[in-house]
Amino acid sequence: MEKWWFNSMLFNRKLEYRCELSKSMDRLGPIENTSLSEDPKILTDIDKKIHSWNDSGEQEGFFSSYLNTVSKNDDDHYMYDTQFSWNNNINSCIDSYLHSQICIDSFVLGDIDKYNESYFYSYIFGKGRNCSENDNSSSSIKTSTNDTNDSDSTIGESSNNLDESQKYKHLWIECENCYGLNYKKFFKSKMNICEHCGYHLKMGSSDRIELSIDSGTWNPMDEDMVSLDPIEFHSEEEPYKDRIDSYQRKTGLTEAVQTGTGQLNGIPVAIGIMDFQFMGGSMGSAVGEKITRLVEYATNQLLPLILVCASGGARMQEGSLSLMQMAKISSALYDYQTNKKLFYVSILTSPTTGGVTASFGMLGDIIIAEPNAYIAFAGKRVIEQTLNKAVPEGSQAAEYLFHKGLFDSIVPRNLLKGVLSELFQFHNFFSLTKNDKA
Repeated sequence: MEKWWFNSMLFNRKLEYRCELSKSMDRLGPIENTSLSEDPKILTDIDKKIHSWNDSGEQEGFFSSYLNTVSKNDDDHYMYDTQFSWNNNINSCIDSYLHSQICIDSFVLGDIDKYNESYFYSYIFGKGRNCSENDNSSSSIKTSTNDTNDSDSTIGESSNNLDESQKYKHLWIECENCYGLNYKKFFKSKMNICEHCGYHLKMGSSDRIELSIDSGTWNPMDEDMVSLDPIEFHSEEEPYKDRIDSYQRKTGLTEAVQTGTGQLNGIPVAIGIMDFQFMGGSMGSAVGEKITRLVEYATNQLLPLILVCASGGARMQEGSLSLMQMAKISSALYDYQTNKKLFYVSILTSPTTGGVTASFGMLGDIIIAEPNAYIAFAGKRVIEQTLNKAVPEGSQAAEYLFHKGLFDSIVPRNLLKGVLSELFQFHNFFSLTKNDKA
């Protein structure tokens, strides 16, 4: 088998091509009762066509013309004998294209000749693929499925492929729900939603700001506020201060929440967004102080308030001081909501647990949850270990809790900005611009 995919430098098509081929297959429909077996000649023709595909969209025309050839000549020995063979051929073309794209990315990063076909199939589809080759080309790495005496070398090769795959792990993001692979280059533009099953994966605070706030209107608050070590928490693994420094370098954030003001479809808002990547979004003294100052600022400026929750709860390294933040934030919200009659929206993302759930997470005038969000006070493991009882599957998921009346709505991430805009307008908060962007 010629390694034509090393020469397929189709940078502008990427993974959308798989969708194009799938659509082509749908339009073509199934083929029934075709006769005779595969012929090497037509396979050679297909290979030649694959070589000639480019950005012009020729591949769709090729499949259409090929189907016409098959349908017009019922006795033609080039036709496939079963529907399975036809589908198998189309899938092979799709896989080969994906194969070439991985090689392109690999070529850009270098060391492309180190990786064989089994490596790319094991990386993309989660399993190895052994293939027998009649080509004597020295550039091809061959794996024989019939030679059982070479099992040791095969195991060694698989081990090497597994090690090498770490170099290209950054190209893909695996879904936590269906384990499908999402191409990282397009993942952010899809709002971290799995293209295979629609599952909402975790999203960083900076990405959420970009999603919710109009471009060029974000004004951060209290960026330099950081946690100290008020109780001199002792840890044999890593001192608390060192751990804070480590997460600051890793995430580029100073704390587990970003607060500030901006415009949402032209409507001025105050917003705080927690980030689970920073120590599990745990709430310490600095987090509580930043949120409290944000609420007080919104109260004074008569701004609508949004708090996006993503937290494991109070931060144990600060002891009872972290628990005090629950009362402090709740007190500020009482003045905001009861005395000033202003509007607060709480958005619960996965996970929202512990002291955040027990305080400002559940105090919103409107409480919105993301699909499939994990929302609880105590986690499943803690409950089961404490009570020695199994927690029913799905009882802490957003959909189950919504039916029990815990919050007002479940809103997909791609619709959230529009929903918030309508809610604010309904509560007499309007855009500063003449033309509403909602």
